[in-house]
Amino acid sequence: MTNYQELNAQLAALVDGIPYPIANLSNAAALLWHALPDLNWAGFYLREGEKLILGPFQGNTACIVISMGRGVCGTAAAQNETQLVPDVHAFYGHIACDSASRSEIVVPLRKDGCVVGVLDVDSPKLNRFTEADRTGLEAFAAILEQHI
Repeated sequence: MTNYQELNAQLAALVDGIPYPIANLSNAAALLWHALPDLNWAGFYLREGEKLILGPFQGNTACIVISMGRGVCGTAAAQNETQLVPDVHAFYGHIACDSASRSEIVVPLRKDGCVVGVLDVDSPKLNRFTEADRTGLEAFAAILEQHI
């Protein structure tokens, strides 16, 4: 089980006083990639109008553009709500950027209450993510929101 208190303290130390959003997102993706077991992707999509554009990440290659409301990422952004998906193949409208992905969690990133992007974490294992992951990753995103 991931120690999110420790992970989030590491993130806070990494981004403290760093005024470069892309650098902060890059380090955050690397931190997640090495801290969370059983992943095949960890990273960010950044909002541009009604689209999400691929941002810093670790893992397999990814989709570059996702429309708001499409797939797990677009749904999280459009609904401004975390999506915890135990089986992506059962998620209506799932976009298979990586056919190895089986479960996913996507957390919106907000600035002044508006969605500016999403944190996306994928796993090749079914049911990889839990409510503890939701709570921990939402806290992780809240730290990042102050530094992007």
